[in-house]
Amino acid sequence: MADRDKNNSTSEWDIFPTFFMAGFECSTFLWKDGKRKDYVAITGHDRHLKQDYERLLELGIGVVREAIRWPMVDKGGNRYDWSSVDPLIDAINSNHMTVIWDLCHYGFPDGCDPFSEECHHRFQDYCRAVAEYVVARTEGPRFFTPINEITFFTAAATDMGWMYPFAKGRNAELKRTLCQMSIEGVKSLREIDPEARMVHVDPIIHAVPPPDRPDLADEAHDHAYEEAYEAWDILYGKMHPELGGSPEILDIVGVNVYNFSQAQMNEDKSREVLGPRDPRRKPLGELLKFAWDRYHRPIIIGETSGHQEHRADWLNMTMEESMKALNSGIDLHGVCLYPCVDIPDWESGEWAKIGIYDIEDRKSCERVPCDPYIEELHKWQKKLDQPEHVERDGFGRDWGRVQLDEVRQHAKEWEESTPGLQRVGH
Repeated sequence: MADRDKNNSTSEWDIFPTFFMAGFECSTFLWKDGKRKDYVAITGHDRHLKQDYERLLELGIGVVREAIRWPMVDKGGNRYDWSSVDPLIDAINSNHMTVIWDLCHYGFPDGCDPFSEECHHRFQDYCRAVAEYVVARTEGPRFFTPINEITFFTAAATDMGWMYPFAKGRNAELKRTLCQMSIEGVKSLREIDPEARMVHVDPIIHAVPPPDRPDLADEAHDHAYEEAYEAWDILYGKMHPELGGSPEILDIVGVNVYNFSQAQMNEDKSREVLGPRDPRRKPLGELLKFAWDRYHRPIIIGETSGHQEHRADWLNMTMEESMKALNSGIDLHGVCLYPCVDIPDWESGEWAKIGIYDIEDRKSCERVPCDPYIEELHKWQKKLDQPEHVERDGFGRDWGRVQLDEVRQHAKEWEESTPGLQRVGH
């Protein structure tokens, strides 16, 4: 890993085979009603696996965020059931996909207390076991997300009271312990696969005070630009260096962006999402620049999607801001459309209509394409000279990586053909 970080510059490293990526929702949390949710099963991804991967190729997507579900695999006592992983590996190998493996997507095995030393050791053993299993069965390079969205996971599992460990009042403690587990997980993975790359994802947000409460401006700013970055800071080694964070540990920064990522923060900590035309919203390109300036690590947009009929417009906005970011010198290596397949809302159970494919029948989980969204994707693939459709053997180790300099050139051409743009940082 040392050469990769020479002069803390990464722009020469071309990482992924396609600029556009997709991901399948894979949460396995223990919900506040005491029942475990399994979104792989809920969305039928386990039943439609072969077709889901064929659809990715049809879309020209060669990178996928996929899950090894810790609660389903780890049976305790260093015993593992890989039966849910084998079909994934078969589909991945058949289609020569590059995978970013999520290893803990909000879900701990039953009885695993994250505040205990035993849980930390168990996660390290699990990460080593995953690496051994995956390395023996897939070609590299390999990518892992040890713990998904540490910042959001912390909030949801503490004061929000949504999911296990329901540790109200222990926000800072849980965030620190999840970061420690993630750092330990990275080291365990690289014991087996020294060249493994890490993608640490978390939301980037913007917060403003109510118009009549300018006295809350500092608090809103700290929430969005300090607290929201603490997990990455720990993984980088800026905070709590005794935990062993470093630029190599942080590696690739995955920023998650949704329409609800920008909000008014009220005195009671409640949030009101800023509307699309609210002048207090901050351009995505500026949020990307803040993350880039803080770490100078490769960046991907790790999750993004619009809502219902606004999906195509959201992708267009995301890509315009991504072009500006590239032209400002940010090393943006890809955009992950997430989720690929629609998901039901955690609270109401209603389908959210945020995927590339909708689900209209809860029993069959048949996929229904969102045509305007797909058309917008193909529009931007053309602009960036990215494939719009790939044959089954089109990807793989020898297929090559996206050349970031070429993407920058296409971004520059787009900017030159689009007069009157407000550039990032201006």
